[in-house]
Amino acid sequence: MPELPEVETVLRGFRTAFEGQRIRHVTVNRPDLRWPFPLDLRERLEGQDVLSFHRRAKYILMRVGNGMSMMLHLGMSGRLLLGQSGMNTTPPRHEHLVLETENGARAGLVDPRRFGMVDLVPTDHEDTHRLLSGLGIEPLSDKMTGPYLHSLMQSRRTPIKTALLDQRLIVGLGNIYVCEALFRSHIHPTRAATSITLQEANRLATFIRAILTEAIASGGSSLRDYVQADGTKGGFQDLHLVYGREGEPCSYCATGYTVSRITQSGRSTFYCANCQK
Repeated sequence: MPELPEVETVLRGFRTAFEGQRIRHVTVNRPDLRWPFPLDLRERLEGQDVLSFHRRAKYILMRVGNGMSMMLHLGMSGRLLLGQSGMNTTPPRHEHLVLETENGARAGLVDPRRFGMVDLVPTDHEDTHRLLSGLGIEPLSDKMTGPYLHSLMQSRRTPIKTALLDQRLIVGLGNIYVCEALFRSHIHPTRAATSITLQEANRLATFIRAILTEAIASGGSSLRDYVQADGTKGGFQDLHLVYGREGEPCSYCATGYTVSRITQSGRSTFYCANCQK
């Protein structure tokens, strides 16, 4: 599933092509994805100026001139592909929604598994939407400090990796970037969240921000379905230090130590048993 860097990368491409433009045409090719499309989606978007974009967690919000926001989640396999209207190309398979602007920009939502979603919400009430209202802090916000992270973990008896994946605490973090942050912070993924010291929380908060920033600059991680809005792959997968590197030498340890893998809550966790304590 695309994580925060991948969603942010898609949002930036979408913004570049659509912000300040007027939506000329909306094509809905099926009635639903994970949930039904709003019945008035086309009527609410056609003829509207695109004012701005916003990301909350892994949701993209496109704000238009009639006071509405189109909310988009890519799900597990969703892609938003940008191009130009009128090109003599065959639309990709599983393209369920197409937005076209008056200047010829085209955005097609492709989602083979149909776990994504599209909804409409009044812009002034985005934060009260049922999918957004219970979310935690943004990891790239000023609130993401060591002391705040430490306070979040004090009441959590679950493993630290599980706690970091809890979207009610911190949003946008997924398996890849939590594995990488814990590795760089030298924290074992199975440790109880309550055991994390303030010094460790300071280090972890710093690395979370640094890794996410680095991943966004690299266009995210392309492992299976994810591509950037222009159809190219991201580059951060080439910079993973532990994720997907089971059996390879640890980047931090002396010769002889390799990356291990265990399963936590049905997901693979990659770590070094020697340098993560």
